[in-house]
Amino acid sequence: MSVISILGAGEIGAATAYALARRSRVRDVRLVDTAANVAAGKALDMRQSGPIEHFDTPITSRGDLLDAANADVIVIADAFAEGEWEGERGLALIKQLIRAGTTAPIVFAGPKQVWLMEAAVREGGVAAGRIVGSAASAAHSAVRALAALELNGSGVDVSIPVVGRAPGFTIGWTSAAFGGSSLAGQIPPHRMLAISDLLKKMWPPKPQAIGAATAVIVEGLVTGSRRHLYATTVLDGEYGERGVATMVPLELGDRKILRRIEPSLSTQERVEFLNGLSRKN
Repeated sequence: MSVISILGAGEIGAATAYALARRSRVRDVRLVDTAANVAAGKALDMRQSGPIEHFDTPITSRGDLLDAANADVIVIADAFAEGEWEGERGLALIKQLIRAGTTAPIVFAGPKQVWLMEAAVREGGVAAGRIVGSAASAAHSAVRALAALELNGSGVDVSIPVVGRAPGFTIGWTSAAFGGSSLAGQIPPHRMLAISDLLKKMWPPKPQAIGAATAVIVEGLVTGSRRHLYATTVLDGEYGERGVATMVPLELGDRKILRRIEPSLSTQERVEFLNGLSRKN
């Protein structure tokens, strides 16, 4: 069981802490923010809901950001006062954590943190295999939910590739399935197009969805995952790109990315995906 430090007691950080605690698959969740009283208050609120929702994962708080350096996984979320850790401010934090000796994988939960992920590798010296972005994972979940609505079913039963850079994701409709059966013929083409258009308008995802997605990514890093998880990674030579962040299916475990999986796309979908990488939108 692992200790997870979440940097930022804003909406995303709090939603992530709550999702992790409710799932009861980590040893300790720590909410870290320089607004120490706010972090402590939110941690207490979550602990109070434990007896009601039947979870007992300890949720604690810290006021010193560098206390996160000894965690098993670090989540970069949103500070209560300043919002998402991003840009040069976010990069300075990453460099501080590195100087403090952290070797933990870093999960970037904010939808505005794509540049920061790339800069962490390019300028911070963090290995690409140690960082994962989770906000786009919520977009993948959104597509599954929207497709399920068309079928009067559950998104849990929908399997569909969603890859690329936000908000211009590529959806692999040609290999999508519902309950193990191909979606071809089950959802009309004009409805597929409508879902693709709606996905762009739904970006960025709301904190609750990001928190749920981040919790799954964190668990995959520390315990491994039986299935491939769609999340943002910094490419390390794949598709002829290095240092570019994009969402692809990943195999996680042993506190790192074990493998970047080739998504199942048609020729046209693959061209769309690769064009999105070259545009670096």
